[in-house]
Amino acid sequence: MPAITMGSEGKTIWLHDEKEAYKGDPVFYHNLMFYFYAMPFVLSDDGINYSESDALVYEEASYPGIRISYNDGVGLSAKDEYFIHYNPETYQMEWLGYTVTFRTGEKSEKISWIRYHDWMDVEGLKLPNSLTWFEVEDGQLVKPRSTRNFKNVTLSEAAMPAGFFSLPEGAKIMNAKKE
Repeated sequence: MPAITMGSEGKTIWLHDEKEAYKGDPVFYHNLMFYFYAMPFVLSDDGINYSESDALVYEEASYPGIRISYNDGVGLSAKDEYFIHYNPETYQMEWLGYTVTFRTGEKSEKISWIRYHDWMDVEGLKLPNSLTWFEVEDGQLVKPRSTRNFKNVTLSEAAMPAGFFSLPEGAKIMNAKKE
């Protein structure tokens, strides 16, 4: 976002938005795109449960699935669920379904879907070139809704300099919005 920066140094979430144009919840969104981008690698915390999920069918192709749930007290939203669906020939992830319980804390039956079908090689690691969210009607994938493209992706083993994620001058510490 050109005029907006948000981040965290690990304990607090901050937002730098001089024009006060940002209407979302920085506590919810500050790390969300990274989380989706880094799937499935980020699903390795203690307290994660893996089980088989029904296959996802789209355009006559069937994608086997893995359901991810959490033990109580794990993460900010322990009742969230994820559904990873993969190509049965290559085993590469092609779809991610997810539920959102962040503000309510209540289990949700509404599953949102992202397609991962456009990959790039970055230093030997396959990462998404784009993510495409889909419209869902009556539990069925209907059509693409929006796509996020990633450019100039780099990887490094070097740590960022001390203070890189610190609260910048003019930024405000944020609290989660209540619904």
